[in-house]
Amino acid sequence: MEFYVEWRQRGDNYNNGYGNGHTLSLSESVQKMKEIKTGDDSTVFQKDGITLTAYHKKITDGVTECRTVIENKSGKETYIELLSSFAIKKIKADKIHRATSFWSAEGKLLSQDLNDLNFERSWANHGFRIEKFGQIGSMPVRKWFPFLVLEDSENRHFIGIQLYCASSWQIEIFRNTDDISVQGGLADRDFGAWTKKLLDGQTFETPKAVIAEGSSLEEVCDKLVKAQKPDISATDKDLPVIFNEYCTTWGNPSFENLEKTAKKLDGTDVRYLVIDCGWYKPDGVENWFDAAGDWIPSKKLFPNGIKAAAEMIRSHGLIPGIWFEMENVGTVAKTFNETDHLLKRDGFPVTVGARRFWDMRQKWVWDYLDNHLLALLKDCSMGYLKVDYNENIGQGVDGAESYGEGLRECVVQSQNYFKHLKKEIPDLVIENCASGGHRLEPSMMEIVSQASFSDAHEALDIPLVAANLHRLIRPEQSQIWAVMRAEADIHRIRFVLTSAFLGRLCLSGEIFDLNDEQWNEVLKSISFYGKVKHIIKDGFTKEIRTNTKDYLNPKGFQAVLRTLGNEALLIVHTFKEGANPPVTDLLEGWKIKESFGSDLNEDLRGMVYYLNK
Repeated sequence: MEFYVEWRQRGDNYNNGYGNGHTLSLSESVQKMKEIKTGDDSTVFQKDGITLTAYHKKITDGVTECRTVIENKSGKETYIELLSSFAIKKIKADKIHRATSFWSAEGKLLSQDLNDLNFERSWANHGFRIEKFGQIGSMPVRKWFPFLVLEDSENRHFIGIQLYCASSWQIEIFRNTDDISVQGGLADRDFGAWTKKLLDGQTFETPKAVIAEGSSLEEVCDKLVKAQKPDISATDKDLPVIFNEYCTTWGNPSFENLEKTAKKLDGTDVRYLVIDCGWYKPDGVENWFDAAGDWIPSKKLFPNGIKAAAEMIRSHGLIPGIWFEMENVGTVAKTFNETDHLLKRDGFPVTVGARRFWDMRQKWVWDYLDNHLLALLKDCSMGYLKVDYNENIGQGVDGAESYGEGLRECVVQSQNYFKHLKKEIPDLVIENCASGGHRLEPSMMEIVSQASFSDAHEALDIPLVAANLHRLIRPEQSQIWAVMRAEADIHRIRFVLTSAFLGRLCLSGEIFDLNDEQWNEVLKSISFYGKVKHIIKDGFTKEIRTNTKDYLNPKGFQAVLRTLGNEALLIVHTFKEGANPPVTDLLEGWKIKESFGSDLNEDLRGMVYYLNK
């Protein structure tokens, strides 16, 4: 494996291996650059007054952090159309593993033999084999996660890659000899309409990537996830339980409903009570998403204001939280027509369904959000902010040298506003939500305390999605919803609660309507969670075993073994035709210290085993 740089300077020749239109890699820019310096942490290349420094710093055993810095010393301006965050050549691999993602089905693993992708080299070592994938827009986890693992099955060697990029990105695998090369970073001109102008003397730095090596898929995924360094607030470091009222009111929160919930939670180990969307909904407006943007609390839902609700929540020993979709505005909001401050493409506001997008590059927008969002957080002493994001900007916007660069600038400034909020309120717990999991990528996860794992609020595939995310984000940040319904039988209650042990336990639903038996199960789960959350936080997911493929109508079972020294959690779920799953071997060498859930001798059951040696 050898690090280098993939880039393309406008005006240079394209590659001639039948790749033009598929790839900008291996153009004249790469062929004519000269390696001038090699060190342990970086390699420096030059071409015609352009200097490219490929950083590849080892941060732990088998884990390398990569980024590229380009500096223009040519004496004139130039345009760059491709610049990799990482580029590796001389790789031996015969399989790849990717994480697919759609709404409410995040992180499903796709494993493929390269031969199935028609990736054998040609008989003459000529003609590129190319597999290029990525995402366009402001939802970086949509269809694909920015993640790839290459496997050399003969030698049991794995190379895992994660990109830290919340705007359009790409990863590209290519070959025309026995060896394989892979590069990735910002989506290039062909794929993401990105070009960057560099004046003489200017520099540009790519988003970073992390590369991990190991002897198994599980090992490299664990290394990648643990390389993420999130800014978790002090009050959230011990993985407290959350209650979010969204699945209680579905966008119609009220003081009365919150008070019933707070009274029920009083004296439990639940720490946060979060007011979700709709608290600002004007009279006569049916849909909560149409009204986002003006942020005027509803007098009907909150007659005495949000502050009174926050004070009531605190009086019951809970930390109040609130929902904002701060980067978007809805159709009935007055701000929907503030077009001087909204993103445009070709001079027209980017309008997607019921939403438009603030231009987060503008000081005016930051001031507006400070006056409406930050001021409310401070005035109400809110300790928790759920930031939702429910549409995608798309290819790009006006205001920069290319659509893709405009998009990148806007996304970076959105992330900077997250950091601004944390600077203003250091103890604030921020949740990253984007229609569930559309922004579950590392650069977003590093600026928040936790994230909503998915919008699969009451689906049977909750444990499947939750387990997938172990390969991609830290389980201590992955908020799994456990929605309680009074009409559910005790096994359904346990199925849902045990699913949440795959991450952070987040309750919702009409808990005040539960009978004593149901409520006691909730209290038991909270107590049990408190005993094992250190394994959720610091453990190693050694195995995810499942024979289930259909997420809408799952059949079979799933078992997840997460170990931490002499302790472990084994979390098992059965689906249709999945009773008595084959998991006995996963218990070998362990003693069952405690368990919570239902026996697995029937379908649709969940069980958590707390194990030790």
